[in-house]
Amino acid sequence: MTIPEPSEPQPSGGPHASQPAPQDRVHRSNAAVVGGVLLLAVAGWLGIDAVVAGAGRTPWIALAALLFLVPLVVAFTVRPAVHVNDDRLRVRNPFRVVVLPWGQVASLRSGYSNEVVDRTGAKYQLWALPVSLRARKRAAREEMRAAGEAARGGGGGGASRVPVRAATDRIMDELRELHEARADAPGAQGEVTVRWAYEVLAPAAAGAVLLGVLLGIG
Repeated sequence: MTIPEPSEPQPSGGPHASQPAPQDRVHRSNAAVVGGVLLLAVAGWLGIDAVVAGAGRTPWIALAALLFLVPLVVAFTVRPAVHVNDDRLRVRNPFRVVVLPWGQVASLRSGYSNEVVDRTGAKYQLWALPVSLRARKRAAREEMRAAGEAARGGGGGGASRVPVRAATDRIMDELRELHEARADAPGAQGEVTVRWAYEVLAPAAAGAVLLGVLLGIG
């Protein structure tokens, strides 16, 4: 799924004030988001029921479990996203946010997972673009069928036919094309930055400690 997302505007009066800020295209896994929302709904229902109807330490254990589990569910389902514009690739993974100017990207690889490699050789997995072997096989079957139909039709329009690709493979192809076009652009230079997602790690760690203490005291 691709969602346009506006970037922060440039300060007025600066040298680039007349140029609009690059607009991000955001890629996420629809299946992961839907699964995450369902898991959060179930966890919330069970947790609230335990807090309201539980006795003794049960409400506190339920709250600690929610504090531990909810950030992790969000981290692995709803949070992952790949933000793309003409200047850089911003990868939001479960526990880290990596910003790579196109000039620092060495390659984009697809195998059993999709990943970006910077010029130092560091690899970063694209959690928001999971590889589906089933989707690849289905796309391969559709491609063979389309190729066969084009051949039986005498080849008319075959040269302009777009090959059938799995959804995440199409996105990776688009990213490679953008990288090739923008790698040497002046606005696409800079350093790779990596930030840990403390907004996820801190509450999950606090919940784990609290849950351990409550279970430990029996």
